[in-house]
Amino acid sequence: MKTIRILFQGDSITDAGRDREDPHNLGNGYPLYAAREIQNKYPDLSFEFIDLGISGDETKHLVQRCQQDFVDIQPDILSILVGVNDVWHYAEGRKWLSNEAFEEQYRHVLNEIKTKTNAKLMMMEPFLIPVEDKLFFREDLSLKIEIIRKLAREYADVYLPTDGLLQSAFIHDDPLSYSADGVHPTPKGADFIGKLYAEYVSKLIDELV
Repeated sequence: MKTIRILFQGDSITDAGRDREDPHNLGNGYPLYAAREIQNKYPDLSFEFIDLGISGDETKHLVQRCQQDFVDIQPDILSILVGVNDVWHYAEGRKWLSNEAFEEQYRHVLNEIKTKTNAKLMMMEPFLIPVEDKLFFREDLSLKIEIIRKLAREYADVYLPTDGLLQSAFIHDDPLSYSADGVHPTPKGADFIGKLYAEYVSKLIDELV
């Protein structure tokens, strides 16, 4: 039976304190919860889970490590969650990264994936939990999300609208229970995203078996 290789890519939300000496270490974030859900859902299948998220990464950093950490891995399924640092790192003084640069960088990564791997691609929407000191991030994040959605229509096999689904979850719950700082999920938030991940990626797993 073929082992299905799933690669998690992104920034600190994906990194989540993983041991970078061991690519199979999934840290404490949504990849850990997603892997558990996937394995429970498909007990008769074999999976290799790889987490190469790096804290602080922007799209430009994914461009720099695209060959080594994307193409060379040759995953069967690849997920990408990136974009919040392309806002956060430019928030002081609202000196936002241009939408053109953001799209160019993200598109470069997607082109490399599509032309140099056979991976099925799940793109994940960056999100922001409503905390007072970061509410103004929406000025730029909303624009970046729209770019990601446009790119997803061109490149993605599955799109996980993480931000929208989190906002829905907050209707009868405390947003801060999902993330205290607005960006990095609590265990509850990571579990929520992990369950969403397993649900949405199932379409791609089913296509492989």
